[in-house]
Amino acid sequence: MLETPKVLLKNLQDCKIHFIGIGGIGISGLAKYLKAQGATISGSDIAISPSVKYLKALGVEINIPHDPKAINNQDVIIHSAIIKEDNTEIQRAKELEIPILSRKDALYSILKDKRVFSVCGAHGKSSITAMLSAICPSFGAIIGAHSKEFDSNVRESADMSLVFEADESDSSFLFSNPFCAIVPNTEPEHLEHYDYDLERFFSAYEYFLDHAQKRVIYKEDPFLKNYSKDAITLEKKDIYNIQYILKDGEPYTSFELKDLGVFLVWGLGEHNATNASLAILSALDELDLEEIRNNLLNFKGIKKRFDILQKNALILIDDYAHHPTEINATLKSTRIYANLLSTQEKIIVIWQAHKYSRLMDNLEEFKKCFLEHCDRLIILPVYSASEVKRDIDLKAHFKHYNPTFIDRVRKKGDFLELLVNDNVVETIEKGFVIGFGAGDITYQLRGEM
Repeated sequence: MLETPKVLLKNLQDCKIHFIGIGGIGISGLAKYLKAQGATISGSDIAISPSVKYLKALGVEINIPHDPKAINNQDVIIHSAIIKEDNTEIQRAKELEIPILSRKDALYSILKDKRVFSVCGAHGKSSITAMLSAICPSFGAIIGAHSKEFDSNVRESADMSLVFEADESDSSFLFSNPFCAIVPNTEPEHLEHYDYDLERFFSAYEYFLDHAQKRVIYKEDPFLKNYSKDAITLEKKDIYNIQYILKDGEPYTSFELKDLGVFLVWGLGEHNATNASLAILSALDELDLEEIRNNLLNFKGIKKRFDILQKNALILIDDYAHHPTEINATLKSTRIYANLLSTQEKIIVIWQAHKYSRLMDNLEEFKKCFLEHCDRLIILPVYSASEVKRDIDLKAHFKHYNPTFIDRVRKKGDFLELLVNDNVVETIEKGFVIGFGAGDITYQLRGEM
C-alpha cells in the first residue's frame, strides 16, 4: 500500500526548502520543525495568517501571495494538499527542475529516522497528541493545532522521539513511520480520498497499525475491537469514577484508569478522559507513573478546542468541531461546564458547516446532533473550503430547531453582533455561547475579521 517517494530529503540541516501554502497548520508545523533541525526555510501563501506571522518573526522569508520569483535555488519544494498543478510556483519549479513533494511524500523523509508516536483517528487526535506531548516534555511535537502549553503547534527538540498528529484524510498517516501507533477511533470520513471504498479505508488503518512496533487502541471502536494483533487496549470500563471540577476557575476532569490510580486533566467530558487515558497508556514505558500523573497537569488545552474566549456576562467558547460526533460530545461538555458555573443561561450554538461534501455526507446526523444541550441554534453560511457551492435548503432541513440564519457574527468588545446584509440584527450581551466549525468562524468570534 505504501509507495516510497522518489525524492528523499537528506542532510536536512543543509537543505533549502520552500513551502507552498506555508500558512496551513500542517505545512507550518513541518516548516517550524525543519527550521529547528537546521534547514533553510522559505515559503508562500495567499494571505497572512497567525502561522505566517509566527514564521516571519523567526526570520523565514514568506511571499504573499504566491510568486514564481520566490522559486530560485531551493533543493526541494513542499506543497500543501490544496495546491494544484497550475500554481505559478509549481510551474516555475518544474521549469528549474527542482524536486517537488506533497506534504504527504515529504513526511517519509522527515520522519523515517525518528521514533514517532503517531496519533491518528477521526476525532480526538489533536487533543491526544497535545496531552502526550505534555506528558513527555523532552519529546519533539508536531500537532495539528496550537497547544496552549507551549503556544505553538510545534515543540522543537533534539530528542529522537517525536509526538506526531497524523492525518488519514489523504492517507499521509501511512508515511509517518510509527514506532507507536495510537488510534482512538476509525469513524469513516474523507471517503472521497478512498473512492468511497470502505474496505480500502479500513485497510489503510490496518496497515498503519500493523507497521508500528507498539499499538494503543480504543476497543470500543467497531473496527478496532476486531483488530487481532498485539496492542495496549482501552475499554470504556477501564475508566471510572469520572468527576468534573473547577480548579482556579478552569474546567478539569478527574478519573481513575485501570489500576493506575487517579488522574486529573484539563477539559470536560467522558471523551476527554478517554483521550487522556490513551495518552497515559502510550507513555507507560517512557516515564515513571508519578511523572506521567504530574506532567499531564501541564496540558492546558488547545486552541479552538473548547477554547474559552471570555468568562463574564457573556461566556464565549470557540470549538473546532465540524463533524456531528464531535459536536455532540462537545455539547455534553458545554452542559457540564454550565452546571459547574451554576448558570441558568440557555446554551446558544452558532454553527458554520465546513465543506458541502461533509455536510451532505453527514446531513442526517447533523440534523440530530443539536437535539441535546442546545437551547438555540444560529446558522452561518456553509464554509466551502474551495469546494463548488451546492444547493441545499438549510432552512427546510433544520426547521425543527427554529434556527436563526445570519451572514456573519462579529465580536465587538465583550458582545457579539449578528449581521445580515452587513446590518446588525441582534446583539448578544450575556449568556452562554459556543461556536462550532473549522472555517473562519473562529476569526469572527475572536474579532479578527
